[in-house]
Amino acid sequence: MSSSAAPAYRRMSVEQRRTQLLAAAVDLFGHRRPEDVSIDDVAVAAGVSRPLVYRYFPGGKEQLYEAAVLGAAQELIGRFAVPSQGPPTERLADALDRYLAYVDEHDAAYGALLRGGSVAETSRTDAIVDEVRRGAAEQVLHHLGVTAPGPRLAMMVRSWIACVEAVSLIWLDEGKQPPVGELRAWLVDHFVALLLVTATTDPQAAEAAARCLAEESPASPAGSLVRRIAPLAEVAAHLLPDPPG
Repeated sequence: MSSSAAPAYRRMSVEQRRTQLLAAAVDLFGHRRPEDVSIDDVAVAAGVSRPLVYRYFPGGKEQLYEAAVLGAAQELIGRFAVPSQGPPTERLADALDRYLAYVDEHDAAYGALLRGGSVAETSRTDAIVDEVRRGAAEQVLHHLGVTAPGPRLAMMVRSWIACVEAVSLIWLDEGKQPPVGELRAWLVDHFVALLLVTATTDPQAAEAAARCLAEESPASPAGSLVRRIAPLAEVAAHLLPDPPG
């Protein structure tokens, strides 16, 4: 018997095979620029033939890339979906723990799929990535008890989501430093600070902030932040004019 005989393909269901091919593509996109990945590369990584890849992804690399982005998007949006129990900042911390765990576990893929700038991008992939941001923002607003945000509150939440994404990418560039727990705590503090600043000029944000703070406890992330800010507030008090009369 010839030792050069090609290995037989492992029989899989349609969904199993599609998942296998997509996993191979995501891994390649995570370690190389998408434009440097070919269908042949995906076939070799998955241990299948080139025609088989096209059978499941007739749109070629562009379809594979879109599917990879969509899979990451669905996973990331799901990471913000946590039970509506406990102080809001504890829920937010839990969501961030889940999100940053995904970034940590899929670091190369996260960077490749969400950095942007690839020639493999399409209007469809741009829309999918934007859906991550919108989905995450909807989850955050849900925990704020807001169903119809005004422009200022919506802008505040969306800007914070963009910050989380940018900080996650910087964290990867910096060798995952500071430790993930410190990063998560800082991002929660950042959210609370943005909400409180927005509350000073936006009635809807003020109402949401008051409602959420009423649910906080001394041990929650918001309670800890208030204790740390209090001494700074005393130092800043000299900037205020004396009351009249």
